[in-house]
Amino acid sequence: MPGQLQARTGRDGMHIVWNCLRALALAALVLILRSTGAAAQTDEIQVYNGEINAPGQLSLTLHNNYTPIGRKEAEIPGGIVPQGALNGVPEWGYGVTDWLELGLYLPLYSVTRDGRFLINGGKFRMLFAEPHVADRQFFYAVNFEFSYNAHHWETTHFSMEMRPIVGVRFGPVDFIVNPIIDNNFTGIGSLDFAPAARLDYNFSPSWAVALENYSDFGEFRALAGLRDQQQTLFAVVDYSGEPLDVEAGIGHGFTAASDGLVLKLMLTRNF
Repeated sequence: MPGQLQARTGRDGMHIVWNCLRALALAALVLILRSTGAAAQTDEIQVYNGEINAPGQLSLTLHNNYTPIGRKEAEIPGGIVPQGALNGVPEWGYGVTDWLELGLYLPLYSVTRDGRFLINGGKFRMLFAEPHVADRQFFYAVNFEFSYNAHHWETTHFSMEMRPIVGVRFGPVDFIVNPIIDNNFTGIGSLDFAPAARLDYNFSPSWAVALENYSDFGEFRALAGLRDQQQTLFAVVDYSGEPLDVEAGIGHGFTAASDGLVLKLMLTRNF
């Protein structure tokens, strides 16, 4: 009887999780249909793997990326010129349950090539994941992110990201895809498709190396040709342990619309 009750409780819990996911997906779809577009640049360069903090656990991640060789014109009127710019944000993450993590990014900031310090806005996210993702061969999750932006960062004050997360493990090798859709609430045709993917090899529980690809195919109503797409490949090294988790990478863009050289660094501390 106790075993049957525990199994039934587990099934009921997962049923609630999936009802929440379906409701959120429907809400996201409604928001998308009412409205999107891509940001000129990004504060975080990361492929999500669906792993979340344990219930009650708090984490702080410092995201920074720097473009020593990049585009010399801003992508939006009055925007930040990528070359020589440093972008970043502190990200707070809190584990609510074994399937939900909440995150707050504040403030998004940039240091431009001429030394100006700019505040770009802030973000709130909800990451729903299959429990115990790190222990599964096939795994999935979805992240919803809501942003308030300065006009030099995006063309609209409010935007949203929907990031499905799908991955598979073969021994020490992980392959993860994030087919991201960006939305700035300006019409369904302006939805922007910006997928990311990661292939990594885990030498140990602490060390891994990876290749990450970040793409931006532009708006669905007028998908960009190869020359106008953003296509950037990163070589990445990860360390997980004390006192900090570290992810560092160097990226090269392969199209005219991409930046030639981008450096990224993520530092994470769990509390």
